[in-house]
Amino acid sequence: MQKLIVLLWSFSLLGCTYSMKIPEASEAPTLMPRGSAYQDLVNLPIPKGKILVSVYDFRDQTGQYKPQPNSNFSTAVPQGGTALLTASLLDSKWFVPLEREGLQNLLTERKIIRAAQKKGNGAANHGDDLSALSSANVMIEGGIVAYDSNIKTGGAGARYLGIGGSGQYRTDQVTVNLRAVNVRTGQILLSITTSKTIYSYEVTAGSFRFIDYKDLLEVELGYTNNEPVNVAVMSAIDSAVIHMIVGGIGRGLWQPQNSEDLKHEVLQKYARQTHQVL
Repeated sequence: MQKLIVLLWSFSLLGCTYSMKIPEASEAPTLMPRGSAYQDLVNLPIPKGKILVSVYDFRDQTGQYKPQPNSNFSTAVPQGGTALLTASLLDSKWFVPLEREGLQNLLTERKIIRAAQKKGNGAANHGDDLSALSSANVMIEGGIVAYDSNIKTGGAGARYLGIGGSGQYRTDQVTVNLRAVNVRTGQILLSITTSKTIYSYEVTAGSFRFIDYKDLLEVELGYTNNEPVNVAVMSAIDSAVIHMIVGGIGRGLWQPQNSEDLKHEVLQKYARQTHQVL
């Protein structure tokens, strides 16, 4: 009876293994997943007027690299912070980001257009006169300022007569900072710092025992889930942009289109949030 129970339990593990959905390499590309803060970002009320902002650089300032056994030259966070911040500013519908990271390329292209216009070979869609570049009212500074590994770790497991399972988890944390700077005076209007926890967990089960003389049964089953770092960074940036909008409304820097929107649920939700004191 004991052998029969072990065999049935082992076959059930094998059945679970075969029933697992293994992702195919030929899956079609999709839009980048977004965190829960994205829903709040796109549901913000309409502003009275959009703010022209410039983002020159939003760098990785953590100095962190992926832990072993990964390469020591692989960074722990993505290096495209400027692109992520620009996307978040656009999605909020409160800001109009101006191209500054590739400003030199933009200026070179405008020189090419002017040279073609002088020779009478300018493209029709450029018109006869190339307008001046727009200037920003507010400059957004900041970066990814911290990445902390193994904030919390833990696990549990049990095994009896060679049959058992276990689970373990790990949490990391990424922190970003946004600063709104008045272009005319250089005054820092707002400084927002937000953090996002990154969860990883692993669940395993297996059987390892002799069911008869020289008959060894070994079955293993496992599942691991790691939250993408780029999604966590994007969520932290989305949250920081919302807090910047809410903070600016509170200080009279900008306003929603309708005064009734001051009681909007998203604005009230983020206005109630406070710093956690450890």
